[in-house]
Amino acid sequence: MKDKLISTNPANGLDIATYNIADDKQVEKVIKQAEKAFKEWSRQTYEYRADILNNIAIELRKEKEKLALLATLEMGKPIVQAREEIEKCAITLEYYAQNGENFLKNQEVKTDAQKSYITFKPLGIILGIMPWNFPYWQVFRAFAPIAMGGNVMVLKHASNVCGCALEIEKIILKAGAPVGLLTTLLLPVNRVDRLINNTAIAAITLTGSTQSGKHVAEAAGRNLKKCVLELGGSDAYIILEDADIDKAAEICVNGRLKNSGQSCVAAKRFIVIKSIYNAFEKAFTEKMKKISFGDPLNEINIVGPMARFDLRDTLHKQVENSILQGAKLLCGGYIPEEKGAYYPPTVLSKVKKGMVAYDEELFGPVAAIIEAKDEKEAFKIANDSIYGLGGGIISGNKERAEKLAVEELEAGSCFINDFVHSDPRLPFGGIKQSGFGREIGTFGIFEFMNIKTIYVK
Repeated sequence: MKDKLISTNPANGLDIATYNIADDKQVEKVIKQAEKAFKEWSRQTYEYRADILNNIAIELRKEKEKLALLATLEMGKPIVQAREEIEKCAITLEYYAQNGENFLKNQEVKTDAQKSYITFKPLGIILGIMPWNFPYWQVFRAFAPIAMGGNVMVLKHASNVCGCALEIEKIILKAGAPVGLLTTLLLPVNRVDRLINNTAIAAITLTGSTQSGKHVAEAAGRNLKKCVLELGGSDAYIILEDADIDKAAEICVNGRLKNSGQSCVAAKRFIVIKSIYNAFEKAFTEKMKKISFGDPLNEINIVGPMARFDLRDTLHKQVENSILQGAKLLCGGYIPEEKGAYYPPTVLSKVKKGMVAYDEELFGPVAAIIEAKDEKEAFKIANDSIYGLGGGIISGNKERAEKLAVEELEAGSCFINDFVHSDPRLPFGGIKQSGFGREIGTFGIFEFMNIKTIYVK
């Protein structure tokens, strides 16, 4: 049905619901609502905006079970992790409600003027183009600073999580927000350019693939519109010789399998110094074999189905091609008999440059272990990637690892003795083909503000 969007449960392949695609009149109506909302919202006090954000957090927690279940049904997220995602959204809303005014206060600058300072003013309607892998978090981590700064958002969410997208809008309205503060438009990908071209759209924020980022950046550039892009990643974790092997394996498994491995910032490449390679390989593989996967509604399962069957099939081809190129399969690597889009925790060892598992992003529960003869080669391998989103170093010497993270590892986020994850208090984003700009933290709120100089003489 070309005029419909279909939500399909990846755990069993059954359709959940169909949704009508917005026509041109609906798009025009939404844009006009957003324009009206911006005029009112941008003039509201920080206190008023903070109250609304806090109310949204309250509503999210009230509806946590309902929202978590919907995410699990629409994209297969394990139910425990779905609940955690809702809580993280609420915490982020509260963070900006509490700190937004202070972040955006005027900054005086001494010059030869009688008075000179920097003030921060919202840009307008921000188009949010969001992915399915964290259907709530991706939206709210962008929305919270955008809204606290006085902007409004039009949301174009991924087509397979239409239910989540509509629930987000309902929750925000239920919290007492004005109509148009966030509005969902159910549209296919091929309608995105027309939204970017719309003169009412001031800027764009996208989380998605590198290919999608290039397309959006090109369209935004033609229109001279600001964009923030959080794109693909192939995060490298370097396990140094002085690492606690068992602890390192546990960190790496957790980092690889969060959200069933479907995260731009998941641990994906494990670069191990030769002297400890065999010990790490054994410990890591044993832990991966013990991970329970299956029905995402069963709370014991750490890994659920992949979000779509085509994504599962693509991942399996990457694994098969890597094996043909010489990688060694240590566990997993098969398509289960279950009806859903399941793929088991999989470990590929002896991965080398030129193999698919070395050069491409593996977006699912597949780990690539790479041997480095020494520390220098380990960082060379880690940085030998088109991506630069996150990365980790595991070592018994925290001070030395910290220095290496600062000086040697090319990524937007570098974690030591933990797996990379986002935190509303810290800026999040990448370099190279992992995108540009930053979300959350203090830097995130400035991305869609007019940093305005006032000079009085």
